Amino acid sequence: MTADNKRVHAKLRREGHLVNRKRVLRLWRELGFTLPARRPRKRLRSGESVPGQAEYANHVWTYDFIFDATAGGRMLKVLTVVDEYTRQALAATVGRSLTSAGVRKELERLFFAHGRPAVVRSDNGPEFVAFELTEWLAEVGAATFHIEPGKPWQNGYGESFNARLRDECLNMEEFWSLPHARALIEAWRIEYNSEHLHSSLGYLTPDEFAARCTPALEQDAA
Repeated sequence: MTADNKRVHAKLRREGHLVNRKRVLRLWRELGFTLPARRPRKRLRSGESVPGQAEYANHVWTYDFIFDATAGGRMLKVLTVVDEYTRQALAATVGRSLTSAGVRKELERLFFAHGRPAVVRSDNGPEFVAFELTEWLAEVGAATFHIEPGKPWQNGYGESFNARLRDECLNMEEFWSLPHARALIEAWRIEYNSEHLHSSLGYLTPDEFAARCTPALEQDAA
């Protein structure tokens, strides 16, 4: 079975349908179900592991930008923030232009809502390495990790989330305006957290897995 077949099987079982995997696979083939073709991605990984992997909720957050456009061609810039341990998408903030000041403002909002992570991971984009942002993160006690150039797997969770956002939302929708884009992308983020089953989380959703996690304060005291 593919990962998609397994996810469908897990979802059916959660809904109370007693069906085995072979039957799901047979029906999948008979009905000719397919998924939108994914963009081919180069496998650049060299066998190295992700440095500083998250060990508990709020340990490591990863953030990145992904780009799209509204009808007429005006650019959309989306700041995505993911908790690497729970896989929760904490934000998918949409704007025309998001500077380091805008990134800081969004992080301040998220820190207030979720608490401060121990580490924030990003690439070396100018918004993320700007002195005003890195200085502020140091002041509030959040360490920064900037991935090495040419090693995207060091930000694997962010890359994976952005690819899913691209495949399942950005490529599937036409955004008429900035408010329209914000509404659709936020609705997708909420659905992702509450409905998407992760095999790495034991086929729980990010929200379900996060609800079962030990609070970071208890982790520190252990």
